[in-house]
Amino acid sequence: MYRLAGALALALVFPLTALADPLPSWNDTASETAIVDFVTKVTDPASPDFVPEEERIAVFDNDGTLWSEKPLYFQGLYALDKLREKAKADPSILTDDVLRAANAGDMKGVMAGGEKGLVEILNVSHSDISVEDFQASARDWITGAKHPTTGLTYAEMTYQPMVELLSYLRDNGFRTYIVSGGGVDFMRSVSKKAYGIPTWQVIGSQGKTAYEVRDGVPTLWKEGGIFFLDDKAGKPVGIISDIGQRPIFTAGNSDGDFQMLEWTTAGEGPRFGLIVHHTDAKREFAYDRDSDVGRLAEALDQAPAHGWVVVDMAKDWSRIWTGAK
Repeated sequence: MYRLAGALALALVFPLTALADPLPSWNDTASETAIVDFVTKVTDPASPDFVPEEERIAVFDNDGTLWSEKPLYFQGLYALDKLREKAKADPSILTDDVLRAANAGDMKGVMAGGEKGLVEILNVSHSDISVEDFQASARDWITGAKHPTTGLTYAEMTYQPMVELLSYLRDNGFRTYIVSGGGVDFMRSVSKKAYGIPTWQVIGSQGKTAYEVRDGVPTLWKEGGIFFLDDKAGKPVGIISDIGQRPIFTAGNSDGDFQMLEWTTAGEGPRFGLIVHHTDAKREFAYDRDSDVGRLAEALDQAPAHGWVVVDMAKDWSRIWTGAK
């Protein structure tokens, strides 16, 4: 009884100590206020905007929204490393100019091949391997390889403010999903550890996968190619196929997320669209309209009309990466 009385007394004297900031890496700006206000109103049973817990679905793009994406999507850098590794063992796999450019680290030559060339690189680097072995390889690379300019591992380049946002939403009854153009097996290799998101709540692009019995062992084998591209209009399709309902909260960073933002916020009732705008050249990278990776133009222009919150990384975040202050 005395302990209870003491606890109550402390709560009265220090009422704010029990209310730790759920978003400590967010500065006290309009972006943070908008997020907190939205979560408060949809979780308050007395609010006219209350949303039942089973309808609190939040979806997040990954590249450029939950972790960095420069100078190239991380999965692209992984593919280049794996291609070079394979070519060292068997140079005969370098059958055309795009593959030879990739092996030589010639990014202009790689980009000259366009989307077809990138798919070819993925076919060579991501095929003829079991799903389990691929995920283990991806996990080792993400947690062990170093980014070419920051010196951090790729796992350390997740965004601390967004990791906090994911936790904040889950603490308030949301289910959080990744919906991204990256390969689903690549993202699933670290989604739980990096973001607290289980593998079955990750939606991404898919290559062709086949079931085979090899050496008496039933195995799912990656064959390369593209089975489903989870980008642009493909994102709402992936959401309805895998989740079965429209989210009420969407976060992205590029025009590849436009349709997902548009579809989410077009639904009835309270909706929230968030765009991560890369404005911090000092701590991260500054880019938008003219970028080859993560281009942001249409979504940025239409954000005011749709009521989407545009997060200014330089102003709204006190910290960028989980692995560095």
